[in-house]
Amino acid sequence: MQGGCDQCKLRAPRCPLRQTPPMLSYRHAFHAGNHADVLKHFLIVQLARYLGQKDAPFWYVDTHAGAGLYALDAGYATQLAEYADGIGRLWSRDDLPAPLAEYVDLVRALNPDGSLRAYPGSPWIAHQTLRPQDRLRLFELHGSDVKLLQNNFREAGRRVSVQPGDGYAGLKAILPPPPRRALVLIDPSYEDKHDYRQVPLTLQDGLTRFATGTYAVWYPQLQRTESGKLPGKLKHLPISNWLHVSLTVGTPASDGFGMHGSGMFIANPPWTLRATLQQVMPYLVRVLGRDAGAGYILETSAG
Repeated sequence: MQGGCDQCKLRAPRCPLRQTPPMLSYRHAFHAGNHADVLKHFLIVQLARYLGQKDAPFWYVDTHAGAGLYALDAGYATQLAEYADGIGRLWSRDDLPAPLAEYVDLVRALNPDGSLRAYPGSPWIAHQTLRPQDRLRLFELHGSDVKLLQNNFREAGRRVSVQPGDGYAGLKAILPPPPRRALVLIDPSYEDKHDYRQVPLTLQDGLTRFATGTYAVWYPQLQRTESGKLPGKLKHLPISNWLHVSLTVGTPASDGFGMHGSGMFIANPPWTLRATLQQVMPYLVRVLGRDAGAGYILETSAG
């Protein structure tokens, strides 16, 4: 087997993500709590809190939900320990901007003794921000992860639906949602190049079916053409209101491997989000940045 994992620096055959076909190989546990999770999960909190300001219920939909919860002191996460340069750099700080502190407090709730041993995935983060009238609709294709996801939400009752299978197809089937309000997270692993084609198609189809929903698309910054072109493809979709933010934590590695940053493209973002990011992103660059190559981009359809 040639090459290695796009998101880590382990090369085949050592890379644990390259032992099975791409669509079924990726396990987020290897990367849990890294700099990309910090950006993604901080934004999920902000988006969910904004939607929760109105009394009307809404759905949170996750197309690639993963396992939901991850151990950092055992198993997969210990192989790469990426959390040390992500949530680990925020864990003991006392100068967190208020919006970022809200996210870190949710992680601390999983670690009541003060030691960073567990990290929440997107579904768990969302679940903690939702109200009794809101619902979670979670999709996961990986057979092992979907069982873990079901187990992690076994006591959540009817508020949470976990569906094994393709999240792209699952999203299409449930839009528009009954409450006509939703936050949709589209965050595949991009280990399969098909994702770079499917994500823009899924977002465009979603907006056709449910134009008023809030859609958050996550993507990795990798040294591959498809990764670099994806934000431009999303910005050229027929969307009147969007926000794009990316966090680069360092100069790309000379060997071409590893993820040097990530981004989020949000369709129909809260009007308050840009100001929040103007406050938080310089802080993240300073604290999570590895070298002079660290930086961020913040742009909106409004200019």
